[in-house]
Amino acid sequence: MEKCLRSPFVKGEVIGVSLLKKPLHLLTIGNGPFLVHWNGGFHGNEWVTSRILMEIVLELLELLDKNEAWNGNSLKDLFKQVRLQVVPMVNPDGVDLVIHGEDKAASYQELVKQLNYPNRTYSSWKANIRGIDLNKQFPSGWEIERNRKPAYPTFRDFPGYGPLTEPESKAMAQLIIKEPADRLLCFHSQGEVIYYGYSNKQPKVSEDVVKKFQRVSGYEPVRTFDSHAGLKDWFIDRYQKEGYTVEVGRGVNPLPLSQYDKNLEKVKRLAFQSLIRG
Repeated sequence: MEKCLRSPFVKGEVIGVSLLKKPLHLLTIGNGPFLVHWNGGFHGNEWVTSRILMEIVLELLELLDKNEAWNGNSLKDLFKQVRLQVVPMVNPDGVDLVIHGEDKAASYQELVKQLNYPNRTYSSWKANIRGIDLNKQFPSGWEIERNRKPAYPTFRDFPGYGPLTEPESKAMAQLIIKEPADRLLCFHSQGEVIYYGYSNKQPKVSEDVVKKFQRVSGYEPVRTFDSHAGLKDWFIDRYQKEGYTVEVGRGVNPLPLSQYDKNLEKVKRLAFQSLIRG
């Protein structure tokens, strides 16, 4: 993060804090009228998405610094037309728990032990530090998820006792409400698919754009999926703008680092493509 913030091409700010008071960073590049938003690290055991996004941001900044083109596109000219927002890690508490173990849970240590039972490690942990799934916290279809998912906090899938109860999900909603993006990409793992619809409220352009994403990444577009209360779902439902959930890689989360270079290359091509309007 510090390396990014030293670049003259990026603006850094904190949009909120987690339950354990860790900052939720927002990076902004460019000053164009078309706003593209990327986020990752919603789920603790999907931390690879945060690492991938940070590596892509660093490459963008390096290309800008050297005034180099990408795929025939001048990035300096591109960022006169586009502004990019990146929240690389929405759930820092969950990520720390998965990577470093319960010592990182601080005052929640006994709680996470209980909620993680019968798992012996935290590799299955998706939730925030008090057992709420941050990507099932948004108002669109929340009641559907509440009625069919776990009824109490646990290591995955519990949508909370109401929508937007958690500081992390609140911060993301407030960011979007303050200035809705024109195109939103939420990076998760795994499956190598791109979900791009919700309740048939997605704009027509989404179908053309997702085909371009497929062409550069090989990820399969999926318009409808029986899932609700995610950030992408709420974004499309509320604003009828382009929203995509990109599922990175294949396998069991956390995805093995042996796949990292391959996944990085596919996501990089998709992420760069997302900066091209139309």
